[in-house]
Amino acid sequence: MRALTLLSGGLDSVVATWAARRDHEIVAALTFDYGQQARVREIDAARRVAGLLDCRHEVIELPWLAALGGSALTEASAEIPSLPAEQLDDAEAAAETAQAVWVPNRNGVFVNIAAAYAEVLDVGAIVCGFNVEEGATFPDNTPEFMDAAARFFALSTMRRPRLLSPTVTLTKSQIVQLGLELGAPLEHVWSCYRGDEQPCWRCESCRRLKRALSTAGVWERWLAER
Repeated sequence: MRALTLLSGGLDSVVATWAARRDHEIVAALTFDYGQQARVREIDAARRVAGLLDCRHEVIELPWLAALGGSALTEASAEIPSLPAEQLDDAEAAAETAQAVWVPNRNGVFVNIAAAYAEVLDVGAIVCGFNVEEGATFPDNTPEFMDAAARFFALSTMRRPRLLSPTVTLTKSQIVQLGLELGAPLEHVWSCYRGDEQPCWRCESCRRLKRALSTAGVWERWLAER
């Protein structure tokens, strides 16, 4: 089956794409610029990965989503919250940081745009990099979100694409392990919420990536390969 992927350049989207390509032909990768602080880094990472896939890569600009405001991800002057490593599994602390970086209906917008592309490209599946850790605080990273999207697409599209996320039930550590088994290009991953020269290793996304790489025993190797 032909598929397109929502490729942010982060760990989850890269590994989900590599897992999906075992059974699907990845014909396009979509990356979104919605004014996020890390957009330049994310787009660069996604472009490198799309090049390895040898597929069409499109960067879709959504300036209005940034203009809505309300998220530390899209406010240049906002301080992106840091989450200590020992609080990554603290539901209350994670909920607070999730609220600070929440972008209104972001994934809802993304998958609907992808569904429009799926119609034109004759694609049956849209690959998403969801995971169980972020699904605990972000409802649009869950199987329930995927099921709801499928019901909506059944009425809003002719092609009726389905959302596919090989990582949706996995922790970040399990995703790293899967990526290693599949030979996914983890060295190109950019997961930091900030867009500096190097990852900050303080934001929640960085902390989760570092813990996952360390658990898999490849933290030092990953740093050397970047």
